Amino acid sequence: MTVLPAYLQQIKQSIQDECFIKLSLGNYKGNIPQLKNIYIKAAIIKRELKLSFTYRYQTKDITKNYTIEDGLKEVEALMDMSGFRIATLFTTFENVTCELNKKQQWSVKSQKATAVKPVSRSHDNIKQRKVGDSNKQYLKELRLTDENGKVYKNAQDKWKQINHYIELLSAELDVLPHKETLQVVDMGAGKGYLTFALYDYLNNVLHRKSHVDGVEFRQDLVALCNDIAQKSDFTELKFEEGTIENYVPKSDLDILIALHACDTATDDAIFKGITYNANLIVVAPCCHKQVRRQLEKVKAKNDLSFMTKHGIFLERHAEMLTDGIRALILEYYGYQTKVLQFISDTHTPKNVMIIAVKKSITPDRQAEILQKLKVTKAYFGIEYQHLEKLCGLCA
Repeated sequence: MTVLPAYLQQIKQSIQDECFIKLSLGNYKGNIPQLKNIYIKAAIIKRELKLSFTYRYQTKDITKNYTIEDGLKEVEALMDMSGFRIATLFTTFENVTCELNKKQQWSVKSQKATAVKPVSRSHDNIKQRKVGDSNKQYLKELRLTDENGKVYKNAQDKWKQINHYIELLSAELDVLPHKETLQVVDMGAGKGYLTFALYDYLNNVLHRKSHVDGVEFRQDLVALCNDIAQKSDFTELKFEEGTIENYVPKSDLDILIALHACDTATDDAIFKGITYNANLIVVAPCCHKQVRRQLEKVKAKNDLSFMTKHGIFLERHAEMLTDGIRALILEYYGYQTKVLQFISDTHTPKNVMIIAVKKSITPDRQAEILQKLKVTKAYFGIEYQHLEKLCGLCA
């Protein structure tokens, strides 16, 4: 049996042996526009075990569910003729990678298992809580749960937000490059609700040893969070007083988080992530004054003038334009970006999250992006966007 059929048989056997966790397909060289990766997990749907495929495009995800037999045929087609040149099978015992080399030959290598088998595969009307057990010390200390681990009524929204936050990031966290200790920073950590949850998920759910720094300029919150971390025995979670602009990482980063950093502080955070080679950058921007001031001053005449003459539309437009430029600049540096809803807009209109995963990019594509930035700024009468200036990309 040749390499590829043997690998496909190994996938099938892992499902039969119930040690299959997931399969990822990457390094796509096919003809489907904007398709980047495919992630495959086993899921029980209407009481039947199926393979759930997430087709990840540049700006969206599409999920399709297959029977086991049809799913395996789809994997074979995707690897054999559709342009995916690398696949990684994650089982409870090992990670097995099958890669197509420059000689168009498949080769297989394995390493120690790094993924954790999910507690439940059910998709049938069950909302899985990514944080899991609510009877944890840090949740009690943060006044989210009582002594018995029951979530307080007035903390239900925060509890849902924490779980939604981890759920949004889980796919990217699951496939971070393997290393002994992940270096993570949460800029503008506040009271640390999401910082604690991220630390807990990385270290105690994924079992990925991680050192997490929480940066916060309010000294009282820094002291409170360090005290809770100590009581929770989170030895690799540290909070320090400071600002996003002044924070200097001790080494390259694996994950950079900055949620609700106001105006250009979001740009400062993204720039830190780019500068320190973060594999994953996650920001939820707040306030977009820097670009809006330029729009108000110039009042460029274009096809959208009928809309932007209204203040509320101008504000929303400034938000979309700013975050669109940020996503484009991240792409320039080789990041695959997604823009998602973070918090329901019933709670706040500032509900956008940008998730950027480090990949690669060609010089030609970088040139296209610079041209797109130039044309966009000219169209709207913008002199510069702050992240663009930080990165030295201003024309």
